[in-house]
Amino acid sequence: MNKIKQSLAGISNSGNKKKLLISLFTTLLIVASIVAIVATTTKNSNKSKNNSIASSSLSLSHHSHAILKSACTTTLYPELCFSAISSEPNITHKITNHKDVISLSLNITTRAVEHNYFTVEKLLLRKSLTKREKIALHDCLETIDETLDELKEAQNDLVLYPSKKTLYQHADDLKTLISSAITNQVTCLDGFSHDDADKEVRKVLQEGQIHVEHMCSNALAMTKNMTDKDIAEFEQTNMVLGSNKNRKLLEEENGVGWPEWISAGDRRLLQGSTVKADVVVAADGSGNFKTVSEAVAAAPLKSSKRYVIKIKAGVYKENVEVPKKKTNIMFLGDGRTNTIITGSRNVVDGSTTFHSATVAIVGGNFLARDITFQNTAGPAKHQAVALRVGADLSAFYNCDIIAYQDTLYVHNNRQFFVNCFISGTVDFIFGNSAVVFQNCDIHARRPNSGQKNMVTAQGRVDPNQNTGIVIQKCRIGATKDLEGVKGNFPTYLGRPWKEYSRTVFMQSSISDVIDPVGWHEWNGNFALNTLVYREYQNTGPGAGTSKRVTWKGFKVITSAAEAQSFTPGNFIGGSSWLGSTGFPFSLGL
Repeated sequence: MNKIKQSLAGISNSGNKKKLLISLFTTLLIVASIVAIVATTTKNSNKSKNNSIASSSLSLSHHSHAILKSACTTTLYPELCFSAISSEPNITHKITNHKDVISLSLNITTRAVEHNYFTVEKLLLRKSLTKREKIALHDCLETIDETLDELKEAQNDLVLYPSKKTLYQHADDLKTLISSAITNQVTCLDGFSHDDADKEVRKVLQEGQIHVEHMCSNALAMTKNMTDKDIAEFEQTNMVLGSNKNRKLLEEENGVGWPEWISAGDRRLLQGSTVKADVVVAADGSGNFKTVSEAVAAAPLKSSKRYVIKIKAGVYKENVEVPKKKTNIMFLGDGRTNTIITGSRNVVDGSTTFHSATVAIVGGNFLARDITFQNTAGPAKHQAVALRVGADLSAFYNCDIIAYQDTLYVHNNRQFFVNCFISGTVDFIFGNSAVVFQNCDIHARRPNSGQKNMVTAQGRVDPNQNTGIVIQKCRIGATKDLEGVKGNFPTYLGRPWKEYSRTVFMQSSISDVIDPVGWHEWNGNFALNTLVYREYQNTGPGAGTSKRVTWKGFKVITSAAEAQSFTPGNFIGGSSWLGSTGFPFSLGL
């Protein structure tokens, strides 16, 4: 409304006011006709969708219309894409290329997100809310706030595109930001799925959240289309010019990948066990703080320098959150079995899954080493998260993550786990980040009677999201309490939490704890055709694929080139950031 008022105020008072009023009235009629045309085409075929777009071009120049139509037809919701953007004031001069369309889409989406924020705040004034509904609404405020930051960062990145970074990194950053924004909308609504009583509140939020999800989906599809074309042209040019060797951004040394600009001396320093602490946490009072939360609260905001919190041996019974404004923090323990952060929040006792995490990491570039993250709620308490991670470019080394259902919530953004131990029962590695587990021990444990174990439950909701769970060079097994009775508790590699669930097991040792069919349904035929489940060069008694599921979405990878796309170097852009962690890693197969 303010933008419309500003546009009117900017019109010169000279000239015929009557003509101005007629012109404005005509414009309003045209906009109304666009909306009406778009609305009547929602049940038509793809061909009629394109026709409706063509007939809605009255407010655009021919050139702008052609660009907008071309960009929007690559999306999952083309009518929404076209109608939302073509309804913007003074639109003609704002569209000169596909990047302009994406920028406008992100701007419009941001306004819709702000509207959703106020809707949630209004709902919080209700006196009839249950404990969990209040928690879920606060979860929504957090995820909506994160979405606003992600969209703003995406807009800033888009202005710079395709300079300031390599083309590959720029494309991956943009897709990660918008993918995370999509996930946040789904996370908000998922908080209202535990009780029948939640349905009323969910219904109030649903339209706004889904609208933003679809708008983000369109921006992501257009971004992917634009960057894919640019990368293809770049690679073709390099091949023609014979300069494809310039794409080698890293070198392999003893099976560990390092960016080539890091010297041998720096590598030894990064890999060394001595890391200087900025502050020390000790439960006995011998450090700077007695709790981890106090140390995090005292850490600087948006630090560009690594801030190391040394956590001395001990059991810390607390719920810890590293918020988005606390960046570049490292938790350094005294050994994974000596330094334990533990809690017991859970859904049965009134929490949401999102809020149940003993430790929640949101601030980017987070590192953790030699620590145990634990939730002791037990299998009867259902969802009870030990560690939730939404921090982009975060990494965990020599850590134990231990709980039962929903142990590790890899929520969104890019993550890496190496030399870690993860154990649980139902869906114990779940979420919608782009994450690689390397050289980890992943063990199912004994669940409640009648339950089945699921190692993964990946939550990709859009086929263009660059997200998924990759488990590479790991060991899939059972804890001692399950090993002797594993015949009574079937265990599977995963099930599809969301429609485009994507999970890859590669080059891993799989024990006979895994059922020969490998994978399990979520609910009937849901997602079986749209999921992406892959296996590649696994070994062990549970790795045989002859009896695996026959779903359309499942496939055994036979091509090394295809498998390469799921390695840390490609799937999480590891060559640009894993070297700075100081942790061991391999970028390739």
